[in-house]
Amino acid sequence: MSDTDPWSGLRRFTPARIALGRAGASLPTSEVLAFGLSHARARDAVHTPFDGAGLAEDLRSAGLEAIVVDSDATDRATYLSRPDFGRRLSPASRHVLEALGKPGGDIVIAIADGLSARAVESHARSLVSTLRPRIATLGLGLGPVVVVRGGRVAIGDEIAALVGARAVLMLIGERPGLSSPDSLGAYLTFAPGPGTSDANRNCVSNIRPEGLSIDDAAAKIAWLFGAAFLRGLTGVDLKDESDQLVVGGGAPTLIT
Repeated sequence: MSDTDPWSGLRRFTPARIALGRAGASLPTSEVLAFGLSHARARDAVHTPFDGAGLAEDLRSAGLEAIVVDSDATDRATYLSRPDFGRRLSPASRHVLEALGKPGGDIVIAIADGLSARAVESHARSLVSTLRPRIATLGLGLGPVVVVRGGRVAIGDEIAALVGARAVLMLIGERPGLSSPDSLGAYLTFAPGPGTSDANRNCVSNIRPEGLSIDDAAAKIAWLFGAAFLRGLTGVDLKDESDQLVVGGGAPTLIT
């Protein structure tokens, strides 16, 4: 009789917790320890401080204008316990953006740590650099990149209004899972403003090497922005059909 677990071969196809085995009525010790390590990594992702200034410097080195601002959540404990504070800028940061005099641009990119600074610091610069020429191909202009410490998705609406952008792309660290402490999310909103509902946004999720690649994410985001500006909306009325138009990994052409 073979001792080989027929499920174990499936583990090479997914980081999900499958085929864990058992020791009597419990999990094997190795799996209990692995679970504890994954849980610790997820908690670390939530609490790791965000180096917003360092990310802004990286973006500037790539030829982008970058501004660092803060939400109204003055510390991590406040951010986690008061989500509403993370949805609005601090008064000082609001003044910083007001002083820019609405530089405009069709799209403003905002980057916030969210629930995983690791995700943002690992993937945001690469995604912005890959997305930038795709946006230009669509004939759309980018405003300054705004790096937000302690921000949540809706803070992008206020940022877009202050800089005079027609749409906002919020890149934010997603809630860590036990196998994904570095997952980046991208939220697109056309015509953002006070009271904008999440139903008016499109989301591209799980951007990381083990999930959706940077190139594929950039292609999807560019497709959605092209469709958004063509139709004047984002959200539940804008379905992502990029996979139907992309053949062999190429980028779709939306605006002709």
